[in-house]
Amino acid sequence: MTSKPALNRRKFLGLSAAALTVGASSFSVPAQAVPFYSYPVRQLSFYNTHTNEMYRGAYFYNGGYDRKVMSQFSYLMRDHRNEEVARIDYRLFDVLHYLQARLQNFDTIQLISGYRSPQSNAMLASTRSGVAKNSYHVRGQATDIRMDGVPTEHIHRAALSLSAGGVGYYPASDFVHVDTGPVRTWGYGAG
Repeated sequence: MTSKPALNRRKFLGLSAAALTVGASSFSVPAQAVPFYSYPVRQLSFYNTHTNEMYRGAYFYNGGYDRKVMSQFSYLMRDHRNEEVARIDYRLFDVLHYLQARLQNFDTIQLISGYRSPQSNAMLASTRSGVAKNSYHVRGQATDIRMDGVPTEHIHRAALSLSAGGVGYYPASDFVHVDTGPVRTWGYGAG
């Protein structure tokens, strides 16, 4: 089953190019020489901080997405509380690749949270502040990340410069939320 993205490819690429131009002048994040969408091969490497699992794979090559690698990424991003797996929005992987290109850092992404089942999300929303009742995690469209050697503040600024979806900043917990929902931003624990 194939889902249709909210943005068509041409509009997404146009917005991405505009965000790159504006973002490079607005933030002290190194600009990339080659836009992410011109990479003939896109790969990501993840480390799940809850399960200690790692997976690296080329998820896009020969002009298309590799279903096997995408399935492995979805499994790695499963709800670690109940082992429930959901298909992760392929656009999220492109946003993460684009983010790494902006940061000029293609090292392993530490995965704090990926998919959340409705039950896990409801439990977290009832016990913690900052957990949305209608979280994009439940839709398979969000992840919370950090990267070795990259300050969380830099990840946050780079993610904002993409204008590719929601960006949450959690400096006290040392992670950044990235999703493929509408462009919006929020922060918790700063200062």
